[in-house]
Amino acid sequence: MTYKRILFASAFALVFVPVASAKVPAAQADRLGKDLTWNGAETAGSGDVPAYTGGIQSPPAGVKFDPKTQHPPDPFPGDKPKYTITAANMGQYEGKLTEGSKALLKRLPTFKMNVYESRRSCTVPQYVQAATKNNALVAGLTPDGEGVTGGIMGTPFPITENAQEMAWNHRLRFLPHKLYRQYATAPVQANGSFNMIRYQDEAIVNWTDPKMKKAEDLQNIQLMYLQNTVAPPRLAGNVILVHESLNGAVEPRKAWSYNPGQRRTRRAPDIAYDNPGFNTDGMSTADSFTGFNGALDRYTWSMGGKSVKIVPYNSYKVLNSKYSDLIKPNNLNTDLTRYEAHRVWTIEAKLKGGQRHLYARRVMHMDEDQRAMVAAELYDGRGGLWRVQELHSVNFYHVPMCFSIAELVYDVQSSGRYLAGSLVSEEKPFNFDADELSSSRFQPDALRTIGVR
Repeated sequence: MTYKRILFASAFALVFVPVASAKVPAAQADRLGKDLTWNGAETAGSGDVPAYTGGIQSPPAGVKFDPKTQHPPDPFPGDKPKYTITAANMGQYEGKLTEGSKALLKRLPTFKMNVYESRRSCTVPQYVQAATKNNALVAGLTPDGEGVTGGIMGTPFPITENAQEMAWNHRLRFLPHKLYRQYATAPVQANGSFNMIRYQDEAIVNWTDPKMKKAEDLQNIQLMYLQNTVAPPRLAGNVILVHESLNGAVEPRKAWSYNPGQRRTRRAPDIAYDNPGFNTDGMSTADSFTGFNGALDRYTWSMGGKSVKIVPYNSYKVLNSKYSDLIKPNNLNTDLTRYEAHRVWTIEAKLKGGQRHLYARRVMHMDEDQRAMVAAELYDGRGGLWRVQELHSVNFYHVPMCFSIAELVYDVQSSGRYLAGSLVSEEKPFNFDADELSSSRFQPDALRTIGVR
């Protein structure tokens, strides 16, 4: 943690004073850090889910690595699968499988789920935990659910009352204020062939700007995001810029694209909703990047309850494997993926009458500790399951924070096509402290200087 963040963390209690118009009673907020974790999850364990003991807050004893040159090593190197779920024995685990996992087991001949001991590893810095508790008192939704008021920095709704708040918790999950990464995406065909596409992306996350005191200070910009395609050569130099709104009803997301062949920057209103995701070979939509992003307004949202599900978790083998070992026909190499039993909140989004979207229904599973999506089912207009999403994450414990290192979209209506996105194992490590980034770089007139082949 930088000296700046240390100062901010120590001063947090003085800066963020609960206001009189509390969003939950103080007695409810006081449960955070007690019978509820800092993030509103159940502290107690039950069955396969252990009690929460704080997560991994720093590199574990005996783990030494340079975060500037290395990805975090597996903190659980001795763990072995407790059992393996296949199409043949999936009936034994019926209640703990998502509908998406059931579909993958039934339809993909090489898909299996190696289930490990459940490790509740996720956490965030102490100042983010303090902000989250304050948000329980001051953060609110706008009447239409399209914006967040009052809160800042941490999870906006740790004590959650509805599905829209759940979706906002995912959208505003903790990311450091300025960050940079390199990642790769592979649209994989049924025979296992693929063309790897590589990017560098950068973000300034206003929601976690230590200078900001409340949501209203952000001028309605949740974050500014840049994506620069760097390979293959025929695609290199294409740049996308997004200014993500905190309240889409006040002003929708603003986006621009730069094409080096045309040498022009243009507004890009199609980088939203169900328009095809950039370089996904039509296997994903713009609002499926990071699991789900953007406006909530085309759907009616409802809660589906909390239950124990077997989901991707602590995927350090994926983080530290070569792409050639990871990407296989039909599915990611299931000898390298890791699944665990965790409590998840399930929410459902159904398309409103008169609205248009490729996905008429979305069922999303939110991990109680991350307050972020770990899996989802996407249904077509006829009600059929079309695509299954899996988000494999790890705790970058030197920050600390959990973040996805592989975003998978499986097309269960085709014969083995899938999208392996946000892969980072062969790329340079994340820079979670990219203080050199300036807001001037995230302006439309800067794209031409960035998009150079």
